[in-house]
Amino acid sequence: MADKNNFDVAVIGAGPAGMMAAITAARLGASVALLERNERPGRKLLLTGKGRCNITNAEFDLRKLVANYGQGGPFLFHAFSIFGPKAVIDFFEAAGVATIIEDKQRVFPKSMKSQDVLDALARQLAELRVRLLFDTTATGISKKGGLISSVRTAATDVTAKKYIIATGGKSYIGTGSTGDGYEWAHYLGHRIEKLAPALVPIKTKDVWAKKLAGVGLENIRISVESLGKKVMSLTGDVLFTYFGLSGPAILDISARVGDLLAAGETKIVLDIMPQLRRDEFEKEILQNFSQTPNRALKNCLAVFMPQNLALAVCELAIVDPEMSVNNVTMVARRRLVDTIKNVALTVVGLMDIESGMVTAGGVANEFIDDKTMRSKIINNLFFAGEIINVHGRTGGFNLQQCWSTGYLAGASAASCLAKRK
Repeated sequence: MADKNNFDVAVIGAGPAGMMAAITAARLGASVALLERNERPGRKLLLTGKGRCNITNAEFDLRKLVANYGQGGPFLFHAFSIFGPKAVIDFFEAAGVATIIEDKQRVFPKSMKSQDVLDALARQLAELRVRLLFDTTATGISKKGGLISSVRTAATDVTAKKYIIATGGKSYIGTGSTGDGYEWAHYLGHRIEKLAPALVPIKTKDVWAKKLAGVGLENIRISVESLGKKVMSLTGDVLFTYFGLSGPAILDISARVGDLLAAGETKIVLDIMPQLRRDEFEKEILQNFSQTPNRALKNCLAVFMPQNLALAVCELAIVDPEMSVNNVTMVARRRLVDTIKNVALTVVGLMDIESGMVTAGGVANEFIDDKTMRSKIINNLFFAGEIINVHGRTGGFNLQQCWSTGYLAGASAASCLAKRK
């Protein structure tokens, strides 16, 4: 049994990755301390999925799963093979959290309450007698002879044989994600890839778009142009805001858009009617106009899109929205069609890093053993969760990364202890 401040494993950060790491190590017989600067664990977890907690994505094909994490995805292949989406679902079902799969394979607790997920984790921490050190801010890390010797706090030093840093990123700073873990990792010799907001809304300069705040569009085609050339496209949901664009598809491309913007002018182009080719859509418009020739243009266009957007389209196409459709010339009609198929917005930036759901960047993957999550330069240190330089799309993928790397770090730390005994 560990004494008051000496443990087999010390985990810094009681977010999803840290809690999973602590539970896993304790299940394997290690004495575990879990340090958290807040007065309770999982504050950011409670916010996920708009309070419903999208715990994972039911993508059980490992190669397809990895593809949702961009260039850093292959680093997670082993972690997912050890503790993937199916294992996460089984873990929570066994802990009393029934799950349900919604659209786009997103997995939620059946109750749709993130508190139930957090409560299940808290019960296991208690049952396994993990030492919970809440309201405990780690102020620094001491090292000796190439190993971590202790974690300093305002009250005392916490010592352990193995340490796991799971302090998260810099997003949602109010939940305790202050970025301290990056400073400690750098101090210990790890390279930190540039931090940037990921899964964050995008700011645009177009005044007309601000009038559409609150208007949402589903399953439209979104293209990104950099320096006049199309570089990527996808289909998804978009939400207009007072500052620009948000919604799942926009969040997914935000990190890439930020990189492109650094190189020069970047535009987002929306195809509001992607299911129809340009000529097909023009026929649809003509048919609609012929059925109600005396109807105002803005009302006819509202058949295809929200009326606020119809008014904006008319403004962009320089066509009077109040005119009856039998007065719309062929030239004007084609301008309307072209506009609807190519609504262009100029990007001016991303919302700040604290507004992002996830932080891009972090501890460079080349410094971490992907088979164990152990540091390659500090033998008794492991990493888990968002602090690692890899992030996924929306839809449960980032929590899956936390569960998987947390599980692997906790299991590896405990296994190293067992080998030494």
